[in-house]
Amino acid sequence: MSVETGLKGAIQVPVDLGERAYDVWVGPGVRHCLADVIPGDVGRVAVVTQAAVADAGITVDPGVEHRVFITDNGEQIKTLSAVEELCREFAQWGLTRRDAVVAVGGGAVTDLGGFAAAVYHRGIRVVFVSTTLLGQIDASVGGKTGVNLPEGKNLVGAFWQPSAVLCDTEALDTLPPEEMRSGLGEMAKYHFIADANLHSLSLPERIARCVQIKAEVVAADEREAGRRAVLNYGHTLAHALEAHGGYDLRHGEAVAVGLIYAAELAHRTGRIDAERVDEHRRVVDGYRLPTRLPEGVDSDAIVGLFSRDKKAVDGVTFMLDGPDGIQPVAGLEPALLRETLEAVR
Repeated sequence: MSVETGLKGAIQVPVDLGERAYDVWVGPGVRHCLADVIPGDVGRVAVVTQAAVADAGITVDPGVEHRVFITDNGEQIKTLSAVEELCREFAQWGLTRRDAVVAVGGGAVTDLGGFAAAVYHRGIRVVFVSTTLLGQIDASVGGKTGVNLPEGKNLVGAFWQPSAVLCDTEALDTLPPEEMRSGLGEMAKYHFIADANLHSLSLPERIARCVQIKAEVVAADEREAGRRAVLNYGHTLAHALEAHGGYDLRHGEAVAVGLIYAAELAHRTGRIDAERVDEHRRVVDGYRLPTRLPEGVDSDAIVGLFSRDKKAVDGVTFMLDGPDGIQPVAGLEPALLRETLEAVR
């Protein structure tokens, strides 16, 4: 899979999915090239964005008639009621199946806007303009869209590939430090998925390399029947912490702790040695991310939430590092899971 340069100097990363193939473009100001990637037969565009994105002055012009739909800020927008509200607004405006949605913002917006596009008229085209580091290296690529339930994250959704993705690195300058840290947590996982050395690259090159790694995995397993689950490395604990709530952690920070937990769990099951665990700590420390659980974690509650994870089809299942790379490991005993939680407390 090649990485090329084009679209006014942006880095182009193809996502090879046959007739559903598309390109991801990474570079400063690339959002201003939106009109160049909108499919030529699109009549109108519904631009879905968040108040914080609009307030930061991040706007787009799809080059055709469009209307902006502004949602609230934060992960709390990812609800079924928000999908219904968006789809009703689309219908009231008269959006048709030949039209398109453009989702502008972080992962919450692309998840919500992408899912709305997937179900409105049983599916209309969507383009993502990703403005956060977390969204650029993870949420906007691969076609997974969805919303949360009180019982867990992303439990209702669809696979719906975008027509294109624009990762505007200029927009990252508007992010608060904690939002950048959240993205770095996802970036840390790519060090282990492909044994990638990202530290020597510029930020746009790092983002493009992460996208390339993800694109290769998605091309091999679009519907998460096997290999794609490797992208959830570090996420089982992270999602449990988020579902339990009450912790001062952003998603990427929770993933960072989840990476250390997964490494400790792999060590306790004999899959990796202590040196490999230390390597996990060095990478996470290198991004100045947390390596320990936040105070007050209820171990029993967290272990109970592990069974609600989407991978838990044969008992509690974790993606764990090992001699053959990161693989799913099922049937892990609750006592071992609790013991390992204490190792990262």
